[in-house]
Amino acid sequence: TLGKLNGEVGSGKTTLVAKLQGIEEYMKGRGLEYLYFNVHDDDIDDHARCNAWVLDGDLYHKGLQGVAVPVDTVENTLLVITVDMSRPWNALDSLQKWAAVAREHIDKLRVTPEKLREMEHRLVKQFQEYTEPGSGEDGTPQRRSDEEESVLLPLGDNTLTHNLGIPMVVVCTKCDAISTLEKEHDYRDEHLDFIQSHIRCFCLQYGASLVYTSVKEMKNLDILYKYLVHRLYGFPFHCPAQVVERDAVFIPSGWDNEKKIAILHENFQTVKVNDKFEDVVVKPPVRKVVHEKEIQAEDDQVFLVKLQSLIAKQPAVTAGRPVVTPTGSPRTSNRSAAANVANAMPQAGQTSEGVLANFFNSLLTKKPGTGGPGTPGGGNNTPGTVRKSGSKLGLSDVQAELDRISNRETDSDLSNANESPATDNQDT
Repeated sequence: TLGKLNGEVGSGKTTLVAKLQGIEEYMKGRGLEYLYFNVHDDDIDDHARCNAWVLDGDLYHKGLQGVAVPVDTVENTLLVITVDMSRPWNALDSLQKWAAVAREHIDKLRVTPEKLREMEHRLVKQFQEYTEPGSGEDGTPQRRSDEEESVLLPLGDNTLTHNLGIPMVVVCTKCDAISTLEKEHDYRDEHLDFIQSHIRCFCLQYGASLVYTSVKEMKNLDILYKYLVHRLYGFPFHCPAQVVERDAVFIPSGWDNEKKIAILHENFQTVKVNDKFEDVVVKPPVRKVVHEKEIQAEDDQVFLVKLQSLIAKQPAVTAGRPVVTPTGSPRTSNRSAAANVANAMPQAGQTSEGVLANFFNSLLTKKPGTGGPGTPGGGNNTPGTVRKSGSKLGLSDVQAELDRISNRETDSDLSNANESPATDNQDT
């Protein structure tokens, strides 16, 4: 006896079987994975191993189903389709796709018509004979009377219309994400009921059971295990259907019908029963996350080597430090003014007093043609005034002071000239 799991990539197929097996560390395979979980019968102290084949979520690998389910084991097979409830907008399409993959494989096996009808009839009988667990102390189902056993309720119009001949269990994984859907995507109770109603209608068509699970919260895993060994090995099963908790739904095959599903429709307000699934459960837009370019710092030694090679390529620097003065500083402007003054004054044989005398003479003398005081061609011979500490000096007084300074400088030059020969003679 074996179970075969189909489902989308990342829907939790391998994780689910690993939890049923009771292992924490496992390796995910590619194509077709083989796992198993132990089955223990306490009554006869016997152990069995249920083979579990996990088909890759890529349709490219669907041809590997022949390895997992050959023609001689198909009647002892149970099909599990996983649905990722963190992405409910893919739920219905995923169920229909993987059910079609299973249907295609069964058709390719070319099971004899007699055997296929027997498998289909057995599935219908199991569905019709389902009874609720009784209220007895041991929880066993209430036994039907002989009259009730002879009368089987007819199937609904949309029940087992797609009979594969093998039992099917739809497992909704990651149901702990329902709270996230409510907070981040504004899902309300009617949206969750709308999703559940469509999944349950699909299950009716294939006569499938429905289990909401969460490996993260360890929810309904025990019920799933007990139900699987019940359907595969005939172990007793006493768990009733659960439809109250929205993230822990359990509906065994044969319990549900269209009237029970219609109860969910009573809570619809903004959605309608006949609305298309993809129109109500819309995939949220993908938010583009702008990732800033990460700058990786170089290793210190690599940086220093690059810096060394860069310095080696530069031309040699001449001796002496160049003096760099900030642009626009007061010191720069003062130096520029001093340079201009130095250029305007004669350089040979003049002391500082003589330089100052010539400098002030150049200021007092107006350039030709400007008409200033004291120059030929000037239109006005009125003496000018020079302001210094609030006093006014006449032009004649300034000129007399300048002549005095010039005469003193001349005397100083003559004395220096007379001393020079004596100095030279001493050196000689």
